[in-house]
Amino acid sequence: MNQTWLWIAFNVFVLGMLAVDLGVFNRKAHVITVREALRWTVLVVVVAGVFCAGIFRFRGSQAGLEFMTGYLIELALSVDNIFVFILIFSYFKVPPKYQHRVLFWGIFGALVMRGVMVGAGAYLIERFHWIIYIFGAFLVFTGIRMAMQEEMDIEPEANPVLKLIRRIVPITPSYDGQHFFTRLLVNGTTRRAATPLFVVLVLVETTDLVFAVDSIPAIFAVTTDPFLVYTSNVFAILGLRSMYFLLAGIIDKFHFLKLGLSAVLVFVGVKMLITFFHIEIPITISLLVVAAVLGGSVVLSLLFPKAAEEPVDKDVIDPPRE
Repeated sequence: MNQTWLWIAFNVFVLGMLAVDLGVFNRKAHVITVREALRWTVLVVVVAGVFCAGIFRFRGSQAGLEFMTGYLIELALSVDNIFVFILIFSYFKVPPKYQHRVLFWGIFGALVMRGVMVGAGAYLIERFHWIIYIFGAFLVFTGIRMAMQEEMDIEPEANPVLKLIRRIVPITPSYDGQHFFTRLLVNGTTRRAATPLFVVLVLVETTDLVFAVDSIPAIFAVTTDPFLVYTSNVFAILGLRSMYFLLAGIIDKFHFLKLGLSAVLVFVGVKMLITFFHIEIPITISLLVVAAVLGGSVVLSLLFPKAAEEPVDKDVIDPPRE
């Protein structure tokens, strides 16, 4: 099949999945149940598996293993997004029934941004091959920083995009259902205003952009084929929304996963750097290492649970008012 038509067909398929998700299963705002989240997660994983089988069949085992490794890396790195989504939704007290809408449009925007970044990355590597060493060094640095970083926190007021939005459009103090925009009475005149739900969407989008800066170079360590880089990214993102609703309540139990992710980033970064000395790590070895590290971090988290935090006396934090 012509490469252009392959790209078009894949994107049409993805848009079709998104349309079914929003237009059929989630037409009305409601709290996503664990069963719904599990069903969509399984569907996306199965479709990704069928797609991978097609890659093996029509493009060979090398391409198939590259897609599988890339998908595993991207899926694991997307778990980091879930931590941040939990923080953002908690900070802004987003009602559970509106969280799906935010994540849906956040993921839709992420697909566009990832496509642009994959295209730019592929172009740079093709024209300036030495940039792969910069990617490698950046991933090693990011992996080490991730391992040493303390608990994540968010500072919405420090977000430059959010500051820009505040200058352009007023923001209402409260939610207006699942609407991103509404009408606000200002000095006797009605003006179009953004709701806090739109603010949350902006933070979700900018957060994903930050994570994409790490994840896109990571997959270029596995393959420089733009189609494999893009498709593995897309399948990981498609399952991100349902993974959030599936794992939000238990994600803190996998406390060793962060170290596993940092080890993976360092590994793929080193894999990029050693190509300077004409040393190539076979894709089969890469797949086994990534799977072993991530699987091992999950198993260790379950075998050695995180110690429960000491209960805090609420009166110390919030003394009773007289």
